[in-house]
Amino acid sequence: MIVCICHRVSDRDIAQAARQGCATFDELQNELGVATACGSCGDCARETFAAHCTSRAAAGRFDAHPRERRVVANAALPGLAAG
Repeated sequence: MIVCICHRVSDRDIAQAARQGCATFDELQNELGVATACGSCGDCARETFAAHCTSRAAAGRFDAHPRERRVVANAALPGLAAG
């Protein structure tokens, strides 16, 4: 379902951002632009984000620094090193 029409952000986009460690709604807005134009999607976007953050925490997947781990893991893959 499209949550933010202005920036074409879906509930799946919000769920993915939450899974990848987006920790706050402000961070979500910076990454996806959701609820930054007309603002009419703000309540729905916040509810969707909160639901996915809650499910992530309940599943034990909440980590304050998941992006750092992902960058380190990707850097170790052959062929991805710069140079």
